[in-house]
Formats: sequence, C-alpha cells, structure tokens
Amino acid sequence: MGNPSDGYGGKTLSVSVKNFSASVTLTESQQLCIEPDQFQFTSVDALQNHVRDHGYYGASRLFKATLVVFSDYITAYKNQSNLTPNFTVSYQTNIPRMVGLAGSSALVVAMLKALMQFYSVSIDQHVLPSLALAVERRELKIGGGLQDRVIQFYEGLIAMDFAQLDSIEGFACGHYTPLASNLLPPLYLAYSQTDSEPTEVFHNDLRSRYESGEKAVVEAMREFANFSELAVNALQQSNFEEFSDLMDQNFDLRHSISNLNAHHVAMIEAARSCGVSAKYAGSGGAIVGVCTDEATFVKLTAKLENLGCVVVRPVFE
Repeated sequence: MGNPSDGYGGKTLSVSVKNFSASVTLTESQQLCIEPDQFQFTSVDALQNHVRDHGYYGASRLFKATLVVFSDYITAYKNQSNLTPNFTVSYQTNIPRMVGLAGSSALVVAMLKALMQFYSVSIDQHVLPSLALAVERRELKIGGGLQDRVIQFYEGLIAMDFAQLDSIEGFACGHYTPLASNLLPPLYLAYSQTDSEPTEVFHNDLRSRYESGEKAVVEAMREFANFSELAVNALQQSNFEEFSDLMDQNFDLRHSISNLNAHHVAMIEAARSCGVSAKYAGSGGAIVGVCTDEATFVKLTAKLENLGCVVVRPVFE
C-alpha cells in the first residue's frame, strides 16, 4: 500500500512473500568472474522468448554495479580498500521478471549479503536498503524507491515512513516499523506471463513529472502516503473491508495520473469482476488484492488464467 510514494517522501506498507526467492553464491577463485549471463540458444525463437522473460541486460550489470557500490562504501566507512580474495558469482532466482515483483533488487540485495559474508563486513541494517538503492539509481540510472530494498532486508510486514529521512553514513534512510504478518487478511497474487515491462518505464516518467512540479502527481504522492497510514490502522482493527477498499483506491489514483499498460489494467478489471479488490503489487505486471474465500479464489484464478496469468496465495511465514 502507498506505492509508489516511497521515492517521493511518502509512506508505504509492504510484505515479503516466501513463494519466490533469489540467491547469490560467491566461490573463491583466482580471477574475479562476474559473467553469469553467458547463454546459448537453440534458435532465434528461443532467444526471443528469453529476451521477453529476462530483458536484454541480465544479472551481470546488477552484480558489477553492486560490487562498485560495496567497494566504495567499505573504502569510505570501513577503512578497507583491498578486497581479496577474488570470487566467481553464481545465482538462482525464480522471481518472475519485469512484472513489478522486485526481481532485480532481490539480486542486488542477495549480492550485498553474499559480499558481506564473503569479506566478513558488517553493515547497519538501516543503511543496507539505501546502499542497495544506490546500485540501481546511482550506477545504473534506474528509477525507484526504497520500499523494495527495505522489505527484502527486513522481511515480514513493514510500515515505512520516508517523510523525514535520517542521514546515516551519507545515505538517506527512512523509518521502518515491523508489524505482525498475521494482521493481513487472505490475499491473492497474480502476475502476467505474457506482458512484462521494465520498472524504469513507469518510474523514470513519474520522476520527471514530479520534479517538474506537476500538481496532480505531487498531490497524488501525499494521498498515497495517507492510504498507507489508513491501511495500517485498518489492519490493527481487523477491518479487512476498509483495507480492501483502500487497495482499490490506491490503484485508481495511480491510474488517474498514469498511462498504464492496457493488459495490466485488464488484469485489474478481471479481478474486480470477481468481487475482489485489486491493485498493482509493484510497477505493473503483477497485481494483489484481498480474497477471503476459496470459491471466489477458484473463480478468480480461472478468469486471470484466461489472460495468461499465474495466480497464487502468497505465503508470508
């Protein structure tokens, strides 16, 4: 809830989902090898399918940028400039790509955790999400906010406040409040297998409009933050009806200020036609909402599968 206000001094509510994960392994080696994306294809069709699923750039740019940011950080704050020994990177992920489920930031977070363990470096948990964001914002010029990185380092259910940022070791950090995941009502999560979109398509346009002072966008960010506050209160009172309604309002406001992908909007409309709430889980391509009974979940699944979607019950613990 509250997204995408995390990059604009807002407030969000986020939960980590155990259905999907990413892992990075560093194995000591003579040379520093960051080449995990060397692929061979059986045909042009196979290559096209890979690009649709994974994009053009792959994971290697994420790992290279993470290593640059990590090295800069420990030089500045840990008085450690010589990183030895070398290593070879390998990774695994089953997070659906380019559907707003934070697959790229998950690899960055996993890489940072692996580097910390490999080089026996301790970094304040409060700083880590901001360090991860610097990888994509500073090094790769990818728009986004702190929310995904916070939830991936902290996990669980977290209320996040970015209205007043603290400066810690040169990084802007928000205020993060853990909540019990069992406060949440039964949710569904659905993502498209046929129509993905890089997160920067949405975020980079929104950033330029916000920074130019476009009134509708600036006011929307305040309203997104308000949705997050109201959602936390609704959960604490077990008011699932209000929480569900706020999810709908969050998407409707987002739709009012943005030209959204037609297929992603069709996913929202299909879900709502089953009588459940629906909003983007991230930037687009995945949706989430409240679905309290199994009969409706079966109906919802069939409807969204007709649009080329996978539908799951998210697991939180």
